[in-house]
Amino acid sequence: MSENPKVVLINPPVVKPSEPPAGIAKLAGCLKANNISYQVIDANAEGIHFLLGQTEVENEWPDKWSRRVCENLETNIAALRNIETYKNKSRYSRAAQDVNRVLQLAGKPYGVNLTLSDFTNNMLTPVKSADLLRAAQMPDNNPFYPYFSARLLGLFQEDPDYIGFSVNYLSQALCAFAMIGFIKNFNPRLKIVLGGSLVTSWAAFGMRKDKFAGLVDEMIAGAGEEKLLELLGVENKKINCAPDYDDFSARLYLSPGFILPYSASRGCYWRGCAFCPERAEVNPYLPLSLAQVNQELAQLLEKYQPVLVHFLDNALSPAMLKNLAQYPPGAPWYGFARISNELADEDFCLALKKSGCVMLKLGIESGDQDVLDKLNKGINLTDASAALLSLKKAGIAVYVYLLFGTPQEFEASARKTMDFTVAHSDCIAFLNLAIFNLPIASAEAQNLQTDKFYEGDLSLYSSFHHPAGWDRQAARNFLEKTFKKHPAVAPIIRRMPEFFTSNHAPFFSMQS
Repeated sequence: MSENPKVVLINPPVVKPSEPPAGIAKLAGCLKANNISYQVIDANAEGIHFLLGQTEVENEWPDKWSRRVCENLETNIAALRNIETYKNKSRYSRAAQDVNRVLQLAGKPYGVNLTLSDFTNNMLTPVKSADLLRAAQMPDNNPFYPYFSARLLGLFQEDPDYIGFSVNYLSQALCAFAMIGFIKNFNPRLKIVLGGSLVTSWAAFGMRKDKFAGLVDEMIAGAGEEKLLELLGVENKKINCAPDYDDFSARLYLSPGFILPYSASRGCYWRGCAFCPERAEVNPYLPLSLAQVNQELAQLLEKYQPVLVHFLDNALSPAMLKNLAQYPPGAPWYGFARISNELADEDFCLALKKSGCVMLKLGIESGDQDVLDKLNKGINLTDASAALLSLKKAGIAVYVYLLFGTPQEFEASARKTMDFTVAHSDCIAFLNLAIFNLPIASAEAQNLQTDKFYEGDLSLYSSFHHPAGWDRQAARNFLEKTFKKHPAVAPIIRRMPEFFTSNHAPFFSMQS
């Protein structure tokens, strides 16, 4: 390695192209503070724009819709970047669906279902290490190959020492390995570092880096700053640094202005929920001091002038919420919070609104108190009801998460959840409905009869035999045939922003 190492950090496709990658920005801030030469590449946003730009109107498309969306592509991209579009859900939906259709057309020749939020391959799955190795062996079978082959060849001229990939979602894994395979084919001596949330989960479940011998030289689980600096041989390390977004242009993203992602903490301050991945992966709760948060936010907002701040914390603590109410960041903001006494206080919610809060995401999960207690959620439905009412009165939109099919739930419980949702439908702006996945490493899994969820050695979940027979299919049928069709629930479902979901939901809230 050179005396002054050069590092490249890459965010691979595919994730929602609405905002820059926070993890890479955090690493960039750390490398800059330690005087390490680096470059960042949001290959996700760049690659999506590349594929969209390859569309030619004169091509013979399979139907009139395909031809129309290609002809109107620039108009629809501009619409997603225009805040006025978010005043009209129908106009937004049409723009998002039409841009997405162009991406789907780009993926079809490769046997890939490519969308603005996902990437699945008909022949390969990211939960099989053998398939990830196949993706690396055949990088030209990836629809992003024309983009990343040219981009990486230009990069090689700068002679980097390390190229790091941040892989947070399964939807990124196949593309990441296709890019890694291309790099290693060109220069086997170039060092590849793999990190990100998905890699952290793999490591927690016992996967070693030699699973990808010859491709991946280092795997970093958890926070990457200190470990990356150790790898680079940096002494007197500066670790606790603000993120740096200098190299992420707002023009890359399909949002009405620059969104600033920011984390005031790592891990979860509750960490008590049954089946909690944070607990299973032994991730500690590490909050920044409120003074540091205030200082960094002031500097970041002055520098980047974001239209929205996205707090990435697993849950904003009551102390952090009070701090935001007392010291408003200076821009509209949203994030995830737990039901608490503070949120049941109307005056406190009004203070949050005045501080710029436009939306809070709340994981209520169930409308059955017995289920919540057995899951150790630490949520009281009376408090949840009061919080929803207080937030509604304050003018803060609520994005509610509900979870169906847990081992503690059965059909009567699910109907209680529907009843709770209906009773509070005027307080709920958006609904995220999920079917429970059983984490392989959870202690609670030991008490259930389990089977393989996916046929793959990298699967993070198990299927299980539900104690009450309320299996995934039964829960899904209830959701699709009963819950979503309720006249009080259906309008909430229709409000969900296609593909971008919670990332674009605040913009609709800002227009009301």
